[in-house]
Amino acid sequence: MTWEVLSIIGTIAFAISGAIVAMEEEYDLLGVYILGIVTAFGGGAVRNLLIGVPVSALWEQVPVSALWEQQPLFLVALAAMTVVYLFPKQMLPPWKRWGNFFDALGLSAFAIQGALHAVNMGHPLSAVIVAAVLTGSGGGMIRDVLAGRKPLVLRAEIYAAWAILAGLAVGLKWAESPMELYVLLIVVAALRILSYTYGWKLPRRAVGEKAGEQ
Repeated sequence: MTWEVLSIIGTIAFAISGAIVAMEEEYDLLGVYILGIVTAFGGGAVRNLLIGVPVSALWEQVPVSALWEQQPLFLVALAAMTVVYLFPKQMLPPWKRWGNFFDALGLSAFAIQGALHAVNMGHPLSAVIVAAVLTGSGGGMIRDVLAGRKPLVLRAEIYAAWAILAGLAVGLKWAESPMELYVLLIVVAALRILSYTYGWKLPRRAVGEKAGEQ
């Protein structure tokens, strides 16, 4: 049940995030659906390829894991994007704040889901962390590239670090029970929201012309 709930939360959150970005970029209806689907499922697809999950196979350890076995989630994503697209703009102000909120929620839910996936397949801690990062941020990276934006995960603003935290918590068994996983979901999402609200940044160094400008 925890796995299914995380899948639904992450799918809805990232589908809405992708749809909002598409509308910010003034994409047409098809563009909204494509960007939303890519955001919701892109990270999981990349993760599955790297940790050895066949595209069409359904693993018994983790239900609804293979890409083409997720028709219910595709329908959920389509419904979420349709609702957002039909919502009057004045009822969702401001767009950027809502987009960041849903992105934070999707990051948290999918990072935990990806970590659980790797743990259930018996992978080591390093693979658990990679699965968490790819699942949590992979779809967002693809979304940003398609929208012509700098991917959030590669910018100074803290993003992927929270997915790493989720991977560590699951991989080291700090969070195992459903209640612990839901608490972790809230904590990671809250940290992501705080990081963009207060401008928390990781250390960075610039070289070349940009270094001179600084």
